[in-house]
Amino acid sequence: MIDNRLNMNGYPTTIEGAREETASLLAKVLGITSLGFLITAFGVATAPAWSTLPGMIAVLVLVLAITFTRKASPTLALGMFLTLTYFMGWEIGPLIHRYVQTVGSAVVFNAAATTGLGMAAMGCVAYLFNINYRRIAGIGFAALLLLIIAGIASMFFHFMTPDTYSWLTLGIFTLLTVGDFARIRAGGDGRSAVSLSLSIYLDAINIFLAVLQLMSGRRRD
Repeated sequence: MIDNRLNMNGYPTTIEGAREETASLLAKVLGITSLGFLITAFGVATAPAWSTLPGMIAVLVLVLAITFTRKASPTLALGMFLTLTYFMGWEIGPLIHRYVQTVGSAVVFNAAATTGLGMAAMGCVAYLFNINYRRIAGIGFAALLLLIIAGIASMFFHFMTPDTYSWLTLGIFTLLTVGDFARIRAGGDGRSAVSLSLSIYLDAINIFLAVLQLMSGRRRD
């Protein structure tokens, strides 16, 4: 009776066990995301000093485009996702270059490695425990909106330090990442591999930038 109540909406809301199709979906998501990070690294390496704003605009446009085309044309959506990952490199490239100049490339590498290990750990948590990904996503999204509002307000009233903002960002995107991996294990909730890859990719980028800020702050101290 419990299982029937959980499945009344047509989609599972908690993890019900490993399935072959779920493993296949996870493999696709990880493969697409990994390729995206390689392209982002190339984008960072080739980013000019003025690329942050053009990169940001391109990323926002491509996120919207992927949202509207992910079901109608998965191949086109995949191509746009990979294009997005290049322009994400443009968006964050000047920032990464500044970190390399001020605190050294080792800190950037350590932040990337820490992010990778953390993503793996969060994936394991999502696959080991029964998690209601919809509830997690709702809480995480609400917290993210509050953080954005607080960040904008702090620009004028200066009540939040960069490290505090980074810790909050790290906590919120950790929650969202666990929810996204739990969604994949539950079958994707009707979302395509490209759409799920985009969520995991954006989670990882935000976690990486937060970790990089925290590590560079300690290095300066």
